[in-house]
Amino acid sequence: MPEEIAFQLDLIVRLVIAAAVGALIGLEREIHGHPAGMRTHLLVAVGSALFTVLSAYGFGSAPGGAGVDPTRIAAQIVTGIGFLGAGAILKEGATIKGLTTAASLWATAAIGMAAGAGAHLIGAVATAIVLFSLWPLHWVEDRVVRGRTRPSRPGEE
Repeated sequence: MPEEIAFQLDLIVRLVIAAAVGALIGLEREIHGHPAGMRTHLLVAVGSALFTVLSAYGFGSAPGGAGVDPTRIAAQIVTGIGFLGAGAILKEGATIKGLTTAASLWATAAIGMAAGAGAHLIGAVATAIVLFSLWPLHWVEDRVVRGRTRPSRPGEE
């Protein structure tokens, strides 16, 4: 297999991994009835992975020209996802909702960036931590900290 095709296949695998972990995180949000679910998280992860791949490999420097700084696009991903997450935060009277969903979108973008950079183990561990914080840790928080004994959200049992 020619080297360029192998390289392109590696990049495709990175995008597929980003899509899978984004969908997994989004599935948890979807199960618990949050507006940013599987499709949103998948798109955030794939978009972040693609931006990361493009920033690292898509823009070679011209001979004699200035070098390319791949961190510039990464920094813009963080800012852009911050605006997307802000749209998920809603104020209802004295209550603020959507902070966890905004944070999960932000973390999903970082996981997508890890997948795009080829840091699969770091991305997998981060996915596990995010899923733990969204599901089992939420259950512990409800029962131990808040003293709830009945489900707090639709679909939660």
